[in-house]
Amino acid sequence: MASTSGLLRFITAGSVDDGKSTLIGRLLYDSKSLLSDQVSALEASSRKRGLGEIDLSLLTDGLLAEREQGITIDVAYRYFSTATRKFIIGDSPGHVQYTRNMVTAASTADVAILLVNAKAGIQPQTRRHAFLARWIGIPRIVLAVNKMDLVEWSRDRFEQIEVDFQAFASQLGFKEVLSLPLCALRGDMIVERGEALGWYQDPTLLEYLEQAPARHDESAAAFRLPVQRVVRAQPSNIQRGTWFDRDEFRGYQGTVASGTLRIGDTIVSLPSGATATVAEILTADGPIEEAPADRAVTVRLDREIDVSRGDLFASPVHAPKVSQDIEADVCWFDGDPILPAQPYLIKQGVNAVRGKFVAFDHRIDVESLETVPSPRMLEMNDIARVRLRTQKPLAFDVYEDNRTTGAFVVIDERTNRTVAAGTIR
Repeated sequence: MASTSGLLRFITAGSVDDGKSTLIGRLLYDSKSLLSDQVSALEASSRKRGLGEIDLSLLTDGLLAEREQGITIDVAYRYFSTATRKFIIGDSPGHVQYTRNMVTAASTADVAILLVNAKAGIQPQTRRHAFLARWIGIPRIVLAVNKMDLVEWSRDRFEQIEVDFQAFASQLGFKEVLSLPLCALRGDMIVERGEALGWYQDPTLLEYLEQAPARHDESAAAFRLPVQRVVRAQPSNIQRGTWFDRDEFRGYQGTVASGTLRIGDTIVSLPSGATATVAEILTADGPIEEAPADRAVTVRLDREIDVSRGDLFASPVHAPKVSQDIEADVCWFDGDPILPAQPYLIKQGVNAVRGKFVAFDHRIDVESLETVPSPRMLEMNDIARVRLRTQKPLAFDVYEDNRTTGAFVVIDERTNRTVAAGTIR
């Protein structure tokens, strides 16, 4: 149970009007995770729209523009728990122009729930979202064939869609692909099994989510800590020790991205390559002996070394690569195509350096998964293998090894828009 009972992050994705928001609303409603005032507000909003029954999609479609159009534009997050575990849900957009929002939602997810309209079947956006889910590192996917009532609960129709999707997904390398028939509007196979899908014997959606392994155990990875701030006086919200004079204090603040930091550990600061020993680890609750992943800390070293915001503390035994040349896969978000000659800002965690795209090796056709060699440019939603050169060296890992130091976003400094996201290969 230790490996499955912790926090699980999952997203929903799919084409427009496949029922993503309704599924989340039904999951929360049927699992008794809504407060009475939330239910009352949903009932009032549904009546205001002239609906005879409660519209559960309103729970996540919070933006006014979404409610007017009946679609999901932004990423909506919801939190709930059962007796088994806690969950964070990300409801991502279905429109192709909001693919960037889906990537944002997927970046921390353990499981992707990919909805398909049983009547319409597999759509181009279905394949795109499946590819993006695997590209961003999600190991498990649930193909939720929704609106089974529209095809009279047909087992043949469900199995046809399952075969079509499995043929595509088998090329992506997911650890697990589960196909699940359901009806989010009625609640069949969400929390309760219902009566119309008796031929399906596998777990309901909630039963599967309660036992699905969480992907991210960052404490088992090599130690990494991006430096967010260098402080010369001990912060007032951190308990003072007796070992120093305030005027002599020098600490480095940040959040442990992976691994575990312990007093007495030797760390290397990159890109300079200077090494030192951890003398003390401070938190808002006082000094601690060790800090696991996701813990915000102030670190004091046994000697002064040259460290600035954006530098990376790492294990010298399992050190990341330091280079100005990066090979990566990028997804282009912006409506304007890429400008190869233009420098962009490459933001990796708290670090930001200027860089240029020096080569486009190939573009990936997400319909066929074939590669298109040497594309001349990238347009919105294109995914490509590229080579970048930065103005100064970056310390990084391969994305499969470390999702914090192996990922970056690309910013157009002229417009301050985030135009792409990348994973280092």
